[in-house]
Amino acid sequence: MSILIDRDTQVLIQGITGRTGQFHFTQMQNYGTTVIAGVTPGKGGSTIQGIPIFDTVKDAVDATGATASMIMVPPPSAADAIMEAADGGIRLCVAITDGIPALDMIRVKRYMRRYREDRCMRLIGPNCSGIISPGEALIGIMPTDIYTPGRVGIISRSGTLGYETASQMHALGIGISSSVGIGGDPINGSSFTDILRLFEADDDTSAVMLIGEIGGPQEADAAQYIKQSMSKPVVAYVAGLGIPRGRTIGHAGAMISAFGDSANEKMELLREVGVTIVPDPSRIGDTVAAVVSTT
Repeated sequence: MSILIDRDTQVLIQGITGRTGQFHFTQMQNYGTTVIAGVTPGKGGSTIQGIPIFDTVKDAVDATGATASMIMVPPPSAADAIMEAADGGIRLCVAITDGIPALDMIRVKRYMRRYREDRCMRLIGPNCSGIISPGEALIGIMPTDIYTPGRVGIISRSGTLGYETASQMHALGIGISSSVGIGGDPINGSSFTDILRLFEADDDTSAVMLIGEIGGPQEADAAQYIKQSMSKPVVAYVAGLGIPRGRTIGHAGAMISAFGDSANEKMELLREVGVTIVPDPSRIGDTVAAVVSTT
């Protein structure tokens, strides 16, 4: 079982005709993802590897019935692409693009508030690695060979640490139900809490691995949700133990700017609500294995 996507998910790719878009389209198709359309303004009517290209998301949805989109559009146009997906009837949008200006994402967040909850598109990212449900489907850029089907869910702000987690678990024979990269930008779509809620409701997920980092309130919000509503065991690692206040690591969202933003503070909040804390990144797999063996 999986959350968000499976082998029946009908996917279109916005920006499919670019070099990066074409590369990841091929990887997704080879994995078994049902990619049924692409969108590039001005190239409607053409095809790529037999997949029809449309000028707009609405045209693609009307013609193919696509329900999910991956954004591989350059940063200056990516916010407009996300809003177009929402207008076009897409229910799940995975924005891979890095470098979208924060003001553009503020505009996206405000724009999406116009939709009723039952019609509002779920946004994953931006600046994320995407979603993989092992053995089912991939909407993203994960290296698929390190993901095997199983019962542990992964949520990560960091793409690289998400891969490292999957690799260590793979080496120990621990499978994954779904892995979701929520992205590390200061303003993004779905949060840790949003995805924890989905894993909590998924009968085929037995435990969750959460990978956080310095900056922002998401880990604190997740701790509050875990305390109040989470019945399944959660393991967590928070990157950035040695980073001084005001220093950015990796991307704009990873910066300590207020109390509660540091790795130590976040780990303490999570530990207090019963989360098992990974002491260092080399121990992620071992820690997950220990928790899983007792569930």
